Amino acid sequence: MVRILTYNVHRCLGTDGRLDVGRIAAVIAAEAPDIVALQEVDVGRARTGGVDQAHDLARRLGMVSRFHAALQVEEEQYGDAVLTARPERLVKAGPLPGHPRIPRLEPRGALWVSIDVGGGREVQVINTHLGLVPHEQWLQAEALAGPQWLAAAGGPTILLGDFNATPRTRAHRTLAAQLATAKGAGPRTQLATFPAAMPVLRIDHVFVSSDIRVRSLRPGASPLARIASDHLPLVMDFDV
Repeated sequence: MVRILTYNVHRCLGTDGRLDVGRIAAVIAAEAPDIVALQEVDVGRARTGGVDQAHDLARRLGMVSRFHAALQVEEEQYGDAVLTARPERLVKAGPLPGHPRIPRLEPRGALWVSIDVGGGREVQVINTHLGLVPHEQWLQAEALAGPQWLAAAGGPTILLGDFNATPRTRAHRTLAAQLATAKGAGPRTQLATFPAAMPVLRIDHVFVSSDIRVRSLRPGASPLARIASDHLPLVMDFDV
């Protein structure tokens, strides 16, 4: 069994206004994941003290990190990361399309890492963070479903992250037509991850190929997780 966790860490800024990388690391460590997908990670940004959060979190967790900057202004970067202690290789990192009529929206991207989960088996892990505007989300989902991303990923594949979209949206349906939506044992409302203090929205998701068997899916809803970020982590156990 392998455990993967997706978590929008909100640049390690908690709902109490406190900036604390160590607190985010503690939330992740408590779940003991093998693979970690993070969104809203700051690297070298003045607002978070110039810390490389991807590297710092990986160091604290005894993992290595891959980072993709969806946004870069001079030396400051902001984007997504994949962390693991397992053998891994970077396959691709790149931008996703924006809204053609709203050019000033925050840029979005995706990060694809191939990870050895044992027994000579590799899982293709694609981490992303979609935009806030529904049409923008759909364009980004179409790109992810297309030949540059999911259509090029052979074998066991997991797409996960903060999609800013509920299961009823066009963006979600586009991706669910390509991969299965991972589901938990309980009611759908139990998979809500936002806002962390009292979650009501399912906007963090995991999509899996047919050769991934989902054993469990749940939010990490510890008292610390409810204040460390504005999202709860979403944790999935699976077999290949």
